[in-house]
Amino acid sequence: MSPESKNLFNIIILGVSFMFIFTAFQTCGNIAQTVITNLNSTDFHGSGYTSMSIIYGVFSASNLISPSVVAIVEPQLSMVVSGVFYSLYIAVFIQPTTWAFYTASVFIGIAAAVLWTAQGNCLTVNSDENTIGRNSGVFWALLQSSLFFGNLYIYFAWQGKTHISESDRRTVFIALTVISLVGTVLFFLIRKQEDTKAPGEENSTNEIPGDSSSAQNKLTRALAAFKKSIKLSFTKEILLLSVTTAYTGLELTFFSGVYGTCIGAVNRFGSEAKSFIGLSGIFIGVGEILGGGIFGLLSKKNRFGRNPVVMLGIVVHFLAFYLIFFNMPNDAPIAPMEGTDDIAYMTPSKNVAIFCSFLLGLGDSCFNTQLLSILGFLYSEDSAPAFAIFKFVQSICAAVAYFYSNYFLLQWQLLIMVVVGFFGTITFFLVEWKAAAALAARGSDYSSI
Repeated sequence: MSPESKNLFNIIILGVSFMFIFTAFQTCGNIAQTVITNLNSTDFHGSGYTSMSIIYGVFSASNLISPSVVAIVEPQLSMVVSGVFYSLYIAVFIQPTTWAFYTASVFIGIAAAVLWTAQGNCLTVNSDENTIGRNSGVFWALLQSSLFFGNLYIYFAWQGKTHISESDRRTVFIALTVISLVGTVLFFLIRKQEDTKAPGEENSTNEIPGDSSSAQNKLTRALAAFKKSIKLSFTKEILLLSVTTAYTGLELTFFSGVYGTCIGAVNRFGSEAKSFIGLSGIFIGVGEILGGGIFGLLSKKNRFGRNPVVMLGIVVHFLAFYLIFFNMPNDAPIAPMEGTDDIAYMTPSKNVAIFCSFLLGLGDSCFNTQLLSILGFLYSEDSAPAFAIFKFVQSICAAVAYFYSNYFLLQWQLLIMVVVGFFGTITFFLVEWKAAAALAARGSDYSSI
């Protein structure tokens, strides 16, 4: 197998593995608050929003050390161990208790930081400046296929249900746990790069298992990775991209947790309200897959760089926010178990709600594929620290958003995303123009980004 074919194989396996794990986890996140609302009359007294806030808060803090962990454990094994913790979190819902729910939330936050840092390293070492755009698109399309399969099951399994029974819950979460474990096992198929340095490693060395010099070398690599993370955090490019990344954290919270809850709370949708959570997730996935596929396939032919894609993303999202503001009741994110009978500025429309789901997914793919691409291009030598910073900012903003989702009406959540999204688009443009200038100075074709 040629090096190029091997790299593409690794990217595909990486994407398929993430697809299985996040088929389970994103479906879990999408239905968690609805399931928990049906549990809160029992001895269980947890909150899906609070759990997600804990996850992303711990996720954010853990990104400070995740490059060091990946440097010591190595990317492949890091992803395997992290996948196991994702499976354990999902398994908690089979027989939920409040203490286990919040404890698992802490551990999955740590695992997520390690998983995504290792993913960024794996994506980068299997790409170069000519393939990073394509590989980012391929990975993103495969990853976001996860939104389709799990939510398709929810749509059909929960159709006509106004209450989620214990049997319904157990069946769903046993299946999701098994799916997550399948994705974890698939990480073993990724083929190692013989000549690739581990994150934070300055010089390749022949290590002898059990030798003290090997342990010393790993510690040196871990410290180097941590120092690089701190140093990169204060560079101009990272600071500018942090605004864009902050926006992706806010809108991630909205489309992956809040919007599905809003749809399920609208009583005017009738008995289909709960199953429409699954249909919403499917159309978010369709938007994500379409965006990732198109931007991956066209990256080699795009002579204008990443800015038009990001511009498309913000326009699509602003249109979605406008329609959601008119279509969904203001109290939908924080409605009680009985739902809400309120209306916004129009009678709630199922078609508009699902169309907005598609727009949310398409816009998200615009931002994330281009962020993955520009980070892999700018920091090909420091991929693990760069992706750790990216996830640090994204996750801390997601944590904040999940926290205020417990209290803020829909209009205020939309306004926050509009403001941050506007400034995040501008800061991305500034970094992309500088990247284009640097590429031109090297004599490379801008269309190869």
